Amino acid sequence: MNSSRSVLARTAIALAVLAALGAAQAQTASEAKPAAGDAKPAEAPPASEADAWASVGVGYATGNKADRAFFGQYNGMRDQSAYGLIDFGYSRRNEADGSLISFVGSNLGLQTRELSLLWQKQGDWRFSADYGELIRRDPYTIDTGVVGAGSTAPQVVHLSGGPGSGYEFDPKTKRRGAGLGFTKSYGTELELTAGVKSENKQGSQFWGIGFNCPALAAPGCGPATAINSSSAILFLPQPIDSNHTQVDMRLAYMGDKLRLSGGYYGSFFNNQYGTLNPGVPASLNNQVGTLLPLSSGLQSILANPVALPPDNQMHNFDVTGNYRFTPTTIGNFKLAYSTARQDQDFAGSGLAAAPAGIGNLDGRYDTTLAQVGLSARPLPKLTLTAEGRYQDRDDKTPIALYNTIATTSYTNRSYNLQRVNGKLQAAYQIRPGVQGVVGYDYESIDRGVFTPSSAVAGVSALRQDTDESTWRVELRGRITDTLNGELRYQKSDRDGSNWLRPGGIGVTEVTDPATGFFPTAIFAPTLADRKRDLLKATATWQASEVLMVQVTGSAGKDEFETPTGYALRDDKVRLYTVDANWTVTEQWNVNAFASYGTQKFNQARPAGSLMAFDNTNTTVGVGTNGKIGEKIEIGATLSYINDDNAYAQTLDPLAPAGSAALLAAAGGLPDIVFRQTELRLFGKYALAATSALRVDAVYQNTKYDDWSYLYGTTPYRYADNSTVLLSQDQNVFFVGVSYIYKWR
Repeated sequence: MNSSRSVLARTAIALAVLAALGAAQAQTASEAKPAAGDAKPAEAPPASEADAWASVGVGYATGNKADRAFFGQYNGMRDQSAYGLIDFGYSRRNEADGSLISFVGSNLGLQTRELSLLWQKQGDWRFSADYGELIRRDPYTIDTGVVGAGSTAPQVVHLSGGPGSGYEFDPKTKRRGAGLGFTKSYGTELELTAGVKSENKQGSQFWGIGFNCPALAAPGCGPATAINSSSAILFLPQPIDSNHTQVDMRLAYMGDKLRLSGGYYGSFFNNQYGTLNPGVPASLNNQVGTLLPLSSGLQSILANPVALPPDNQMHNFDVTGNYRFTPTTIGNFKLAYSTARQDQDFAGSGLAAAPAGIGNLDGRYDTTLAQVGLSARPLPKLTLTAEGRYQDRDDKTPIALYNTIATTSYTNRSYNLQRVNGKLQAAYQIRPGVQGVVGYDYESIDRGVFTPSSAVAGVSALRQDTDESTWRVELRGRITDTLNGELRYQKSDRDGSNWLRPGGIGVTEVTDPATGFFPTAIFAPTLADRKRDLLKATATWQASEVLMVQVTGSAGKDEFETPTGYALRDDKVRLYTVDANWTVTEQWNVNAFASYGTQKFNQARPAGSLMAFDNTNTTVGVGTNGKIGEKIEIGATLSYINDDNAYAQTLDPLAPAGSAALLAAAGGLPDIVFRQTELRLFGKYALAATSALRVDAVYQNTKYDDWSYLYGTTPYRYADNSTVLLSQDQNVFFVGVSYIYKWR
């Protein structure tokens, strides 16, 4: 995932949370639980009596679907302007026998509807059932001529009218899930829990394919000429029709000294689609947008079936527990075994040309985990902790000759993994309320012996073993009667075994990296030697009974050491936050928050750019809620998000003159910026003891400038003239009005 998509993904999650707490959801929770901005929760129903409520209303959002691309990404409010807002709740508690039944429905007029049922007898048993829907809309819209977009057999059609002459396609996915849960207690020592969840996912998501000739993987594919195009990138949305089912069962024993818990977890994924089978025309645009016939072999390569996520399953069994040897000494342990398998049939999925006698991958990973720990307090002020953990992942997938380049054939790779972790920690109470902590952590990873009949392409080096040691020092506790704080410093050092140089089939161990690699070799940061420093401070100030302020600050730095200095060189992270809550009166509350964070990566590419990627994120917000008299409740929140991604570029000394001229002319890559300002208001007026009227209003302005898909007014263009569309300045105003009625 590139940085812009990563930022967009984080932003989308934030928007989903805001939307869930917004216009539609505000009404759903008005009686079942405190709504956003409500001063107090609804009163509990009287003993042995039923309590019910219903909320019915309408909502309206301004603008078109392009204006609502971010606002309606997860809340189902993108396609249309008017929506029904329907929610209800019912609960009945019997104090005599401790039983409770509760049934809640929310967002029933939207595409994010939810139903939940809870039936329990306190201390004896509990049964739950739920159903939910979630729609995910991609904020990007595609103008394309692809026939059957979103199916398993799309046909690429070159738009002869140029960019913008196709139809609009909106990738989206719909999830429908249901779950059942049951808990039974046998006295105070034994408890059994079981649950199952199943979710269907249908639709399509932003996806595509591409190829550039000539390539080692396709030596028969010709290079570009004045009359042929040798590369193409195509928009082909991934079709989705899958089911994911999870099963969980656990039995727990809770004795005076011994506590044990054993369980099973199963995951089952089933995909109705095995492959994507595109139809590709004989002519497509070259890199400058000129329609040309494809070079020899490129059309057949692009039309090859593309594998989609295969069916798979995983089974996990574990036993965990702890034993109190003395009042001050506790031991704990965990044993677990899991097996994950993927054996979907190649031919049945639409994939041909498998090796002779091989009908499926028969993929299998068996993982064994063992962990043991001990915590003791030998002195009243001293606590010691020790922990060890061992994990072995055994790749039992059969080795077969799956690949051939020219006349050379090679197999898949067996990837075993052993991970050993250790932890030692001492905590000492320096004075009442203040504790000092010193800790040491160790991690060793063995990636197994490289399969000698396999090959690696696209990387300069591998490494079998890495070892990392970490020292931690902490000081935490009460500084004054109103001020608590924590200060933590952590220093890590990672190194490893000799580097392994791929070269055709197998790898060669390099004892002298200075002479064993080309000067342009690139090294993965996850395997490189690394020094890491982290510092974090937190302070909580209880200024008075009505005012509390919390401040945190953290900083970190990674420095990487590699034989050539190419790839990631170093990175820095900073994050500062402030949260405050002020109870003005018994009926009014004000809260505010602010955060500022930066993340910077310095990386280099041989004969190319030296790039400093710098992400800066600023978030501020303030909110208030309270009551006016006995009948009116109001609330408001104002928030602002600014996420800026900057790409400062210089050039490697080996870069050609053409790259220098291009950088001088273009000035480098522009920033990718996401900004959002949002104001939310709500008001509730009590018409009577059993009824109320609620109004929610939301104004949201979103600005998103992503040059990777839209540079100025020029959209990204695929080889068939498909283009990516996104309104860079989106304004939405939403208002919802609901009538709430409750009865007993």
